[in-house]
Amino acid sequence: MSARFFDPDGEVYGLPTFPFRMAPDGYATRRQLRADGLRPGGQRAAAQLLWFSNRRRRTGQPPTLRVAYLYRRDRAKPVRPMTPGRAAALAKAMLARRTCPNCRTDRGYCIPRSLGMCVPCANPS
Repeated sequence: MSARFFDPDGEVYGLPTFPFRMAPDGYATRRQLRADGLRPGGQRAAAQLLWFSNRRRRTGQPPTLRVAYLYRRDRAKPVRPMTPGRAAALAKAMLARRTCPNCRTDRGYCIPRSLGMCVPCANPS
């Protein structure tokens, strides 16, 4: 645990700040809220987690400072239900992501943005 990121009053970092995995009860990240069927509901971040990420250790690059914003669970609102119109719009958007602009075929997977077309069109054999 890094004590340098323990600032529960927010005097140093502006928001109450805690080290990684040391958040007090009553706070949650967006993903944790979503897993419980909740959303922040317009509230601003109430606290934050700070930690250094050592994922780049193998490449020799220095660790990066990571942040995760925390929201109060008691102010969170339920997730809005999916309406037929939203479901239709989402299905249309996903169809556009699966359709190759070159051959106009629904490939069944999202077309890689790095290629700009489906894999068979990008690598003809």
